[in-house]
Amino acid sequence: MKIVDKPSEIYSLVASSKCNGERVGLVPTMGALHSGHLSLVEEAKRHCDIAIATIFVNPAQFGPNEDFSKYPRTLDSDIEKLERAKCDWVFVPSTTQMYPEGLSTYLEPPTVATNWEGEIRPGHFRGVTTIVLKLFHLIPADVAFFGRK
Repeated sequence: MKIVDKPSEIYSLVASSKCNGERVGLVPTMGALHSGHLSLVEEAKRHCDIAIATIFVNPAQFGPNEDFSKYPRTLDSDIEKLERAKCDWVFVPSTTQMYPEGLSTYLEPPTVATNWEGEIRPGHFRGVTTIVLKLFHLIPADVAFFGRK
């Protein structure tokens, strides 16, 4: 399993794989992996030649009353679990790589995101849609695998 922390490197790896005709599957996560995450990696392995998991605790999806610093960060354990699940690559970018200083572009979700959880977690879906779009640009996978919430 290859661990990648540079956006340019993961993009190059994916581009090379796609040029070779390989199907690429993406499993975006914030880490603290459990069996649900690992089942998504297994699904990606079944349907694709390359399975990529991302581990990035996204500060943009935490609201003003939520404590970003308390979100569990279990990178060593997560990497061991992904290795056992036969994940091919793990992308672990830094916050400054994903949100460089001066960044001013975010994706605003449609009004459907203002109901239910959107009411009690203002800005949450803006952060989720922004990071997913960023990941899709860096890892132009053929298939993305998301869990149910």
